[in-house]
Amino acid sequence: MIEERHITLAHGNGGRRMRELIGEIFARHLANPSLDVHLDAAPVVLTPDMVPVITTDAFTVQPLEFPGGDIGSLAVNGTVNDLAVSGAVPRYLTLNTIIEEGLSVECLDRMVRSFGAAAKATRVEVVAGDTKVVPRGQGGGLYLATTGLGLRDRGCRLGLDSIRAGDMVLVSGPVGDHGIAVLLAREEFDLSGNVLSDCAAVTPLTVPLAAMEGVRFMRDPTRGGLATVAHEIAQATSRDVCLRETQVPVRESVRSVCKMLGYDPYYLACEGRVVAVAAPETADKVLALWRTIHGAEEASVVGTICHGRGRVILETEIGGERFLEELEDDPLPRIC
Repeated sequence: MIEERHITLAHGNGGRRMRELIGEIFARHLANPSLDVHLDAAPVVLTPDMVPVITTDAFTVQPLEFPGGDIGSLAVNGTVNDLAVSGAVPRYLTLNTIIEEGLSVECLDRMVRSFGAAAKATRVEVVAGDTKVVPRGQGGGLYLATTGLGLRDRGCRLGLDSIRAGDMVLVSGPVGDHGIAVLLAREEFDLSGNVLSDCAAVTPLTVPLAAMEGVRFMRDPTRGGLATVAHEIAQATSRDVCLRETQVPVRESVRSVCKMLGYDPYYLACEGRVVAVAAPETADKVLALWRTIHGAEEASVVGTICHGRGRVILETEIGGERFLEELEDDPLPRIC
């Protein structure tokens, strides 16, 4: 039984306290048939006719809890989503936990419980992990690092090299929710609001698209938001990405905070959205499908891939144009 109310360096020394920490928090919340806390390496089952796809990520969000999510659910969904937009079905996760001395045991328990609940909701199994404790003042409370493994059909051809001029750009819902939710949770600007992070797994949006004829590319617009995904497309294809301001869904609450603080919603992180590129004859099918899925009711076609010079151009509400420049400074550090 864990006796201390806060994490100490002894919880990372490999002895009794660490064993109790792993058993009473991690094993309890992450338990599944594939998790054996006594193994140094975990076997996983793969399917011969599928291609294994692997991703790795780290999460340093501050604060650890925010409206609509926390670092635990964020770590699962962020990792799962990187696999999902590549056309894979997520299967396995590993979790590395870096805890700062002094973090409350209660807080750690909540974050690991949230991680476990999100993993179960997305039907992925946590198969391995590690725990380290760093001295007080040398961390941000809690950092999580993950590796995800998924399986993708060998016939999947999603990729930037598939994009053609005339293709349509779609987004599965309002942009900027996560960035503004975390910003408001920091209480740095004496602002309050009811914006919730969009933190969620996007597999319901991506699995039907992975084998759909005419779907060229998918990406989750995390750091740097929609504008950064658009720049990735423009640079890889040497074509212009022409976005329409009137078509990009942005909640009025998000837009209001952006106007007050000088942020641009197109650059703000999302954690439960998908940007997709599809052939013109496929775009309406994607849109109709997405709008039947919970959380994607406001999906929209937001732009077109045009012949050009690799720029991102926004057609404004009044009919003008402005260039969305590539992001340089990080508008909101420690966002994910």
